Amino acid sequence: MRLDSIAVRLIAASMAWTVIVLPLAGYLIYQLYRADVQESFDSQLQKLVTAITVDSMAEGASSPLPPPNRYEPLFEFTHSGWYWQIQPIDGQGGPTLRSASLATAALPSPLQLGYPPDPDTNMRWRNDVGPDGRSVRIVEVINTLGHEDGKPRYSIIVAGPSAWLEASVATFRTRLSLALAVAGLALLALMVFQIRFGLAPLQRVEQALAQIRSGEASRLEGDVPAEIEPLRDELNALIQSNEDIVERARTQVGNLAHGLKTPLAVITNEARSAKGPLGAKVVEQAQIMSDQVQHYLERARIAARVGVVGRVTSVRDVVDPLVRALERIHADKAIRISVQCPPAAMFQGEKHDLEEMLGNLLDNACKWSKERVRLSVETAPAPTRTGRRRLKITIEDDGPGLNADQRARIGKRGLRLDETKPGSGLGLSIVIDLAQSYRGGLTLTEAPLGGLKASLDLPAI
Repeated sequence: MRLDSIAVRLIAASMAWTVIVLPLAGYLIYQLYRADVQESFDSQLQKLVTAITVDSMAEGASSPLPPPNRYEPLFEFTHSGWYWQIQPIDGQGGPTLRSASLATAALPSPLQLGYPPDPDTNMRWRNDVGPDGRSVRIVEVINTLGHEDGKPRYSIIVAGPSAWLEASVATFRTRLSLALAVAGLALLALMVFQIRFGLAPLQRVEQALAQIRSGEASRLEGDVPAEIEPLRDELNALIQSNEDIVERARTQVGNLAHGLKTPLAVITNEARSAKGPLGAKVVEQAQIMSDQVQHYLERARIAARVGVVGRVTSVRDVVDPLVRALERIHADKAIRISVQCPPAAMFQGEKHDLEEMLGNLLDNACKWSKERVRLSVETAPAPTRTGRRRLKITIEDDGPGLNADQRARIGKRGLRLDETKPGSGLGLSIVIDLAQSYRGGLTLTEAPLGGLKASLDLPAI
């Protein structure tokens, strides 16, 4: 696919949308999950500190009671990351109680560090570092024995490992990233398939047009999507209109030829019957008029034939009969014509036009050659994706050739460089007109054989 194609633009737009939307969606999902896990973890800490407060601050006790370990088994393992601590504040109350996991270490009180209580739960929260150097999440409740006002206050703290929270979130982040990456690749593959499938009818139209141009078909046929159906109908109407115009041009050219032929013949015959310089002059000018009319009528016929879509000619089918005929015509010179023409070489145009061009060039080469004429044909690739392939036909001879000035002048209508050879001087002019009508050209250079090299550039299939 080319970079400026519709498919590439649609795929690029889809990729850009996917690259923007999926990361944003992933970030939003990740933040929501992290907030949910954090809330769940804080809820667990809140339940633990509430239960420990209820059990340790029992009514009628003179000091806090060690809570039974019925909440979290890891409270019994040293530096497990799960800790509880009960200590008096305001300089009153009994001794400080700690979980076995805390050993001799102590947890800092958020109250003493100036952390305000949560307005909804009246609890204080803080992230800190535990006795083993790992991060912990701390929650603190301030309460009294028997939950009565006026009695000594105690700080009840529960801490849990933040590493658990981070590990859970990191695992989810990895899985989410992989899932979104797979989803993104799957979406891109689906988009590519969808775009290629959606644009497939356009490729069929392109192939159908190529078949029309190559002569394999004359119309766009077959079922197409509703959106392309008007395009198919308009193209078929355009082809039909082109054929109608060409047919009208042919008819008008034929009518003009018949309309002029008889008057010119009458003038010529009458002038020939008259004796004297006037009759000779009229015959001369009438012949010039006839040549001019014939020349421009031929150009009109060429233009009409070139306008027809789908005319294709095998180059080999034209070359072989011409070579055999010219070898017989010039048998007295024993001309050898070597041909290098691939069987697949196809000319995009009328067979008659190719015969006219090659016939003139080969005939000139045979007239001026000593004994050798060489014809080679090759097909060059199209310069662009939508352009036509080009047909390169080269005809060389071993004759005297032409200098640069002669090559510049030759080809002008009616100009002959040597009057000793038969001909009207219109041959190369016709070849040039025909080649140019097919958006090609004729180039004359010096041949490696020593004579003239004529290079034709024509459209190919």
